[in-house]
Amino acid sequence: MFDGVVAITGASTGIGAALAERLGRRGVRVALIARRAEALQQVVGRCDGHGMAIVADMTVRADAERAVAEALAAFGGIDAWVNNVGRGITRPATELTDDDIDEMMRVNVKTALYGMQAVLPHFKARGRGHIVNVSSMLGRVPMAPFRSAYNGAKHFLNALTANVRDDLAQAYPGIAVSLVSPGVVRTEFGVNALYGGPDSRTLPNSQGAEEVAAVIAGVLDSRAPDVYTRQGARQMVLDYLGGLAQDPPLPPS
Repeated sequence: MFDGVVAITGASTGIGAALAERLGRRGVRVALIARRAEALQQVVGRCDGHGMAIVADMTVRADAERAVAEALAAFGGIDAWVNNVGRGITRPATELTDDDIDEMMRVNVKTALYGMQAVLPHFKARGRGHIVNVSSMLGRVPMAPFRSAYNGAKHFLNALTANVRDDLAQAYPGIAVSLVSPGVVRTEFGVNALYGGPDSRTLPNSQGAEEVAAVIAGVLDSRAPDVYTRQGARQMVLDYLGGLAQDPPLPPS
């Protein structure tokens, strides 16, 4: 069972907060990273004395680097890094502006990229570590058109995750890179989306943040490369891809 030091971004609420609390109660030392100091401290207070707050904006590369440095100074090492920052959008693709796309990439992709690039020198020096990127089912099946650029950003994150995993595999086999894909989660994600939108806490077939956190905690134990957070999700993705894609027609004989 994982018992090292884990850093979690986006840890002041939702999935990140639920994961920090779950791990803290298990005795895991947790560095909680987010922008909102007061909310962050409240979560730290629920980690049974095993959490520390790092106020940082992961959309800023220098802040990501500082967060790594502060966690290392406090704990002496980092064993796992969970990239959990994200924000949705409520706007169809036909109406997207340049600013919309830039915001979705900044929050959903660059935060993870900065986190990975900041922590990897430490992992490489030790020869071990674990990166967990929290994506979305919409990064596999873009079934919510009004999420448009969010869907695209999560597809990008999935590709980056696979690329980093492949980049490290030969020279650094002790560094694992995992992708976790939740569906609808009962958090403030929906109401906090750019341009507002439906409240995720009222949508059908949703999961609680604690349930998703339990899956991520399991990934820290197993180091599995690619995990969905609910039963049937993998088959949904396979059905979607199989239903759309077609081989080219055979040439006439």
